[in-house]
Amino acid sequence: MSEQPRDWDKELAAIDKVIAKGGGAAPPSAPVRQGGAAPAQAPAGRAVTRRAAFTTWIRAGLGVLVAAAVLQWPYAHRCGLGLMLYLGAASMVGVAGAWTMLISWRRRQGWAQIAGLAVLLGGLALVASVMLPRLGYAAATLPWLCE
Repeated sequence: MSEQPRDWDKELAAIDKVIAKGGGAAPPSAPVRQGGAAPAQAPAGRAVTRRAAFTTWIRAGLGVLVAAAVLQWPYAHRCGLGLMLYLGAASMVGVAGAWTMLISWRRRQGWAQIAGLAVLLGGLALVASVMLPRLGYAAATLPWLCE
């Protein structure tokens, strides 16, 4: 499996021509090596499509809606199964915020990142409001299970 050596002078001359023209399309690259070479990564500074930006904001909006819904939780959640379900829903608010933050970080959308951070912090506050009284960090200690 011998590979022919690359002609660097020819490739650099093609690059110099592109630079002299003021940019534009890159010269054709060397043939792809066989044997499972990894594909090249897209540049980090590429523009985000409208659809990608829209879906990021949909995720952020869903996180805000889930947080608002958990704040209006209609069932008793003082102890037992109701408490566990509420704790799971409050945890999902934090997961939705972290998910939004991850996607908005990859897509370089600052305002969506801030919205995701707000949802994450809101989810952590909801979980803390349930956990801390049961762990002894509040004035009144509450039980995990109903008597």
